[in-house]
Amino acid sequence: MIGVTLRHMRYFSALAAHRHFGRAAEACAISQPALSLQIKELEEMLGAPLVERTARQMHLTTLGEDFLERIQDILVRVDDLEQLVRSSKDGLTGRLRLGIIPTVAPYLLPRVIQTLGERFPDVEIEPRESVTQSLVEGLLSSQLDIAILALPISDPALREFALFDEEFYLVRPQTEADAPVPSAASLEAMRLLLLEEGHCFRDQALSFCEISGTRPKHIMEGSSLSTLVQMVGAGIGATLIPEMALDYETRSAEVCVARFQGQRPRRTIGMIWRKASPLGDQFMTIGASIRNLAEASREKRVPSVSGTA
Repeated sequence: MIGVTLRHMRYFSALAAHRHFGRAAEACAISQPALSLQIKELEEMLGAPLVERTARQMHLTTLGEDFLERIQDILVRVDDLEQLVRSSKDGLTGRLRLGIIPTVAPYLLPRVIQTLGERFPDVEIEPRESVTQSLVEGLLSSQLDIAILALPISDPALREFALFDEEFYLVRPQTEADAPVPSAASLEAMRLLLLEEGHCFRDQALSFCEISGTRPKHIMEGSSLSTLVQMVGAGIGATLIPEMALDYETRSAEVCVARFQGQRPRRTIGMIWRKASPLGDQFMTIGASIRNLAEASREKRVPSVSGTA
């Protein structure tokens, strides 16, 4: 295995994470042919294939799976060393690989990048939008430094820092503006529009509506909150969306917004990072900056609702 470098390991780790040469190359900021060449070179050094390539999919071989498991620990330790050096300097510098879930990214990420750019001018932010499971895996494999998502995660290797709480609101067609707002229990009988499986917001909405099962018969799925709201405006059903998305998503749709009463659905958005990271104190400072930003933004946001339930 003489000749295998950290670059080889990082490229293979990215390929294993994305399971796609094009997306892995983009994540590594290199061309797809360059990535393919590095993987081929690594396989030649090892004397056996690490991936199985087909026209549609890419899979890791048994050796690939075993090799990935062993290099992940190496990459995490190397990243810790890099962060240790960064933590010894005055202020935060260098790249910051920030993950964020899709139901937060459009409404918070631009302001986060602007705020952190002003607060930490020597930091280069590299954002990545993905679902919770992917972000957690990225943190544990040292492909991300921090992630913004819904808490709790409850992983003993990760530190959680709460940023803010927000409610879920019911969005219905405009024609139902004067209709009574249904209770959580009665939502199960409605045609409910939710995000595709894999999104934590979907699971939180299902939990509030006391709906079990992976695909209840009355549920229709969409790929984004924008899609769901536009479908509601077309009279297809109703949906739940988080408070931060209300103004942005409902301003151009023929919908009405209602707030639940009693035990309202809500979520806690927070930031997480590996407990072993030497940059923990700096990440706490970043978290405090994002928390202040979120609080200031919320004070300016006054949701317009049609009623309560």
